[in-house]
Amino acid sequence: MSRPACAQVDAGALNHNLQEVRRLAPQARVMAIVKANAYGHGLAWAARVLSGVTDAFGVSSIEEGLALREAGITQPICLLEGFFTADELPVIAKHRLSPTIHLEKQLNALIEAPPSLQLSVWVKIDTGMHRLGFMPSTVPDMLKKLRACPAVTEIRVMSHFARADMAADTETTTQIENFKSLTGALGLESSLANSAGILAWPQSHLDWVRPGIMLYGISPMEHPGTIKSDLKPVMTLKTALIAVHSRRKGEAIGYGGDWRCPQDMPVGVAAIGYGDGYPRHARAGTPVLVNGQRVPLIGRVSMDMITLDLRTQPRAGEGDPVVLWGPELPVDEVAQCAGTISYELLCHVTDRIPRFVINK
Repeated sequence: MSRPACAQVDAGALNHNLQEVRRLAPQARVMAIVKANAYGHGLAWAARVLSGVTDAFGVSSIEEGLALREAGITQPICLLEGFFTADELPVIAKHRLSPTIHLEKQLNALIEAPPSLQLSVWVKIDTGMHRLGFMPSTVPDMLKKLRACPAVTEIRVMSHFARADMAADTETTTQIENFKSLTGALGLESSLANSAGILAWPQSHLDWVRPGIMLYGISPMEHPGTIKSDLKPVMTLKTALIAVHSRRKGEAIGYGGDWRCPQDMPVGVAAIGYGDGYPRHARAGTPVLVNGQRVPLIGRVSMDMITLDLRTQPRAGEGDPVVLWGPELPVDEVAQCAGTISYELLCHVTDRIPRFVINK
C-alpha cells in the first residue's frame, strides 16, 4: 500500500475549459498558459491534453519551453519573461521558442544577434501593470530598431492587466484604450486579455487571448458569481484518514496545543500536510470533506498530516476518503481560509503528490 495522498486531474475538464475560452472569445487565437508546472497540474500532461485544441502555449522560461519540446509539443511557445542572457538565443532559435522582449538590454542583444537565428518575438508594453514592459512613449522607436534586426522575422505585441479581476474597474478600461490607441496602426498581431479579460472584458480579446487560471477551472474574478462562466475544476486533491482517536474534553491537538477539544470527541488524522502543498496557515475551521461531508480542520497543519473534527462523522474510520479541494469543495474557499489565493495553493502542490488522470 502506498501513501493515500494524491491529486486527481481531469483531462475532460481541462479540455472543456479551453472550449469555454473559445466560446467566450470566438474570434481570437488562444495561447494556453502552462507556466509553473501548469499551475501545479503537470506541465507535460496539460500541454499534451491541450495540444490539439490550442494555438500556442505560454511559459515563464526557456527551461519550461524546452520541457514542452521534449514532451513532443510542436505549437508555438512564448517565453513570457523573455531571455535572461544573450547566450540563450541560439537555443531559443533552435527550438522555435518565441521570447518576450521587455528590456532595452534584450533589444540590444537582438540587434547584435546573427541573422541566421530567425526569431519570432513578442514585445511587452507597460500599459499600467508597472511590472515588465516598454513604456508607451518608447515603443515607436523601439519597434523601428526591432524591425531593422536581421535576426527577427516576426513581431507581435502584448500587455498585461493589473486589475481586470475587478469587473467594474476604470483602470482596466484605460489600459484597453491606451493599448488599442498605441497598437491599432502598427499592423501587428496583439494580445491583452488574460483569464479575467476573457471573462469580463470582451473588448480586450483582440488577436490573441492568454487564459491561465481559468483553464484549470478557477475564476480569477474578485466576485466570481457576478460573471457567468461554465468552468470545471481540473484538480481534486485527495487523501485518506490514517487514524481516528477518541479524545477527552480539554485535550490539546497538535503542535503548540492551540486547539483544545470542547468535549469528548473523535479526532481524525489525514495523510496530507504542508510538505505536500496543503497550506500551513489554513486556520481551524477550514473545510475538508470526509466521506463527501464537510468537517472542520483543527489544530495546526503539520508537514505530513492534518487533524479533523469528526463529531459530525462519528462512524468515520481509518481508510475513509478525504478531499482537500475539488469540484465539491472549491479551492478558492480553502485559499480564503489560509489567507491566500487559489493560484498559490495549486502551484504549491509538490512533486511527491502523484497525479492520476481521469477522463482521458
